[in-house]
Amino acid sequence: MGKTISCSVFLALVSCFYLQFGTALDIITPSKSIKDPESIISQSGVFRLGFFSFANSSNRYVGILYNQIPVLTVAWVANRNKPLKDSSGILNISDDGNLVVLNGKTEILWSSNVTNTAPNTTTAQLLDAGNLILSNGDDGGSSLWESFEDLSNAFIETMKISTDVKKGRQVELKSWKSPSDPSDGNFSFGIEPFNIPEGIIRKNNQLYFRTGPWNGNMFLGSILMTAVYTDGFYVVADNQQQTFYMAFEYSNDSMLIYCELDSQGKFIERRWDAGKGNWINRYSSFQTDCDIYGYCGAFGICDSSKRCSCIKGFKPRNIEEWSRGNGSSGCFRTTPLQCQRNGSGGAGQGDDGFLKMMVKKVPAFPVRSSIINGDCKDQCLENCSCVAYAYDAGIGCMFWSGDLIDVQKFSTSGVDLYDLYIRLPSSELDKGKNTKVIVITTVIAGIVVITISALFLWCRMAKQRERNEKRKHIKHKIYRENSIGVKLQQLPLFNFKQLAIATNNFNHAKKLGQGGFGLVYKGILDDGKEIAVKRLSKASGQGLEEFVNEVVVISKLQHRNLVRLFGCCVDREEKMLVYEYMPNKSLDSFIFDPVKQKILDWKKRFNIIEGISRGLLYLHRDSRLRIIHRDLKASNVLLDRELNPKISDFGMARIFGGNENQANTKRVVGTYGYMSPEYAMRGQFSEKSDVFSYGVLLLEIISGRRNISFHNRDDLGLLGYAWKLWNEGNIWNLVDKAISESESDSKNEKEIWRCINVGLICVQEYANDRPTMSTVVSMLNSEISDLNTPKQPAFTQAPLIIQVVKNTDSINDVTLTKVNGR
Repeated sequence: MGKTISCSVFLALVSCFYLQFGTALDIITPSKSIKDPESIISQSGVFRLGFFSFANSSNRYVGILYNQIPVLTVAWVANRNKPLKDSSGILNISDDGNLVVLNGKTEILWSSNVTNTAPNTTTAQLLDAGNLILSNGDDGGSSLWESFEDLSNAFIETMKISTDVKKGRQVELKSWKSPSDPSDGNFSFGIEPFNIPEGIIRKNNQLYFRTGPWNGNMFLGSILMTAVYTDGFYVVADNQQQTFYMAFEYSNDSMLIYCELDSQGKFIERRWDAGKGNWINRYSSFQTDCDIYGYCGAFGICDSSKRCSCIKGFKPRNIEEWSRGNGSSGCFRTTPLQCQRNGSGGAGQGDDGFLKMMVKKVPAFPVRSSIINGDCKDQCLENCSCVAYAYDAGIGCMFWSGDLIDVQKFSTSGVDLYDLYIRLPSSELDKGKNTKVIVITTVIAGIVVITISALFLWCRMAKQRERNEKRKHIKHKIYRENSIGVKLQQLPLFNFKQLAIATNNFNHAKKLGQGGFGLVYKGILDDGKEIAVKRLSKASGQGLEEFVNEVVVISKLQHRNLVRLFGCCVDREEKMLVYEYMPNKSLDSFIFDPVKQKILDWKKRFNIIEGISRGLLYLHRDSRLRIIHRDLKASNVLLDRELNPKISDFGMARIFGGNENQANTKRVVGTYGYMSPEYAMRGQFSEKSDVFSYGVLLLEIISGRRNISFHNRDDLGLLGYAWKLWNEGNIWNLVDKAISESESDSKNEKEIWRCINVGLICVQEYANDRPTMSTVVSMLNSEISDLNTPKQPAFTQAPLIIQVVKNTDSINDVTLTKVNGR
């Protein structure tokens, strides 16, 4: 939206165009280009294609605009990310048959970027629908490119927002950065098939808003859907061909409608009001915060007052956050379903039942079935994983398994509400019945309960005093044994029984992984918080020293790329650490797994590489304590739900004083293959020994191969293999096939090459040759453009390898770790 255009300027533009092009107002040919401020106009004068600027801006753009209204309204922009800085711009058909925007230096700022076999006969025509079509005259006028397939932020009549699953192609709206800056913003709007087609707005590629499923007439999820969407909007779904698109055509030709995905992520429909001489907002995708996807988390409901509540039978996962008005952590079921308790695949009619809820928007990701309404309940009961169902005449039965997300419940009159049936155990459904009987029974039993409660409370207080004395004794004992003097009072202390219940008595099914320290289990606390419990084995070489050391180190650290420690437990011989739970376990379970490594494209791997480097930089330079990890490896890097890396396992870490740069130890700890030569053979460790481990890990992430142990003098391991390929100029063979077979972008190739270069620089034999982590971060971010040529890595010369192997008979606590995810 912008200023009103002067009529005299508009008439001058039209007159100028008539003089140059005669009657061919809507076509560009190889011999007829347009120069700023010229334009072409569609046959009936509805749209024009030409140069324009926004108010208070000197930048010039080429775009399609409404021609017959006085307010600047842009339907499409060509050079949205590369504006012209002056009025020297030209729009023409280049020698290769592409439509291009050139500046005064004949530099290409935008191109249709198609392959054209007959460039001399190519024309670009602006249609009255607002579509700019590039076609080849020698090929029956077939379309080579269309502006309707390269959308900006506007959605106008006959445009199609589409998804072709087989071809992997999407046509979607892309928001602007601001109303006066058409460059790519943070939001996109497309149609996703899921199980039933839905309109989806994404923010930075993450789901941000959903319309609800399409029932053949409208989307099930908006207050104004009925009034708006029955008047022209429609979705066409071809499930066999896996193609889906959304468009709109209004029956009222006198009504001019313009839709836009604005810079704040709202999909807004506007109607032109000739009397007011402006656009009037008719519909917006966002009415409240409840419209944000997952605003109240799993099994949470958002109401018209923007408050979150839990579905009956569920309670908040994080009561503290909910009390502050943040319900994104969601809710969890308080009583298991009957079929889950008895382990059966289905349930009888009397075991579980359904709670009826009137909702405005059904949960995300339903699975549809064409069976009739009366059978929905029975089919859901037969499947223990079915947690809810609903019915719509245009869709049929809809079923949900797993978490119910993005449920909205409104009491507003005139809103189409849908019956959603939530599966609950019969005990939860019976809680609302026989209220009178329950009240009478409670009154009669009151005196007895109060008496028993008083006695129980007295006993409990006595036991609590005894436990507190025992805790104080344990804390004091650890304080005495720890030369650093760790103050465990500042860290939550869990009791053994609490963690045993959380892990189902340390059930084998709850095991996440293991290492030299012992086992790691998944647990769920009473408040629903998921945790990982690291239980130190009695047979482990890591004793109280390493345990206390990890508590000292990690309790003082806070960084997005370091795992969080929630607390610890010391009970007689038991020593346990309680961490945040990482659902994707450890990095090694991805990069060394033939199936999972395909999930890690280059973008994800580079994000992991960067994240680990930032975590190490924090340890070395930015934290209050200078810390050397000493055991950095793939199994000690955990991955969260978004595959962001978090460095873990600080049992071997050492804290440096303010002036220390290097230290010695007689007790070498770590894992062969990751240890630097000065540390493995002389016990010297510093920041540079962590840098060496990081370089090994970086090369493992890129190659998808382990840096194997050095027991075979003819096998130089990953470092020797990388060095050999580097000298041969054949470094691309080092890259994991899961990346090399899918990554063809030259930008990615340069980034991969740079990372390999950085990795080889980090694993050089001498510590002084290796960079610091701050330099590594700068090299990865291209802040340092000219990288040093690496010297031969450590452990790639046979005599040196033999020397390390001989050292394996020493008393040093070096591990050949069996790596499992945790």
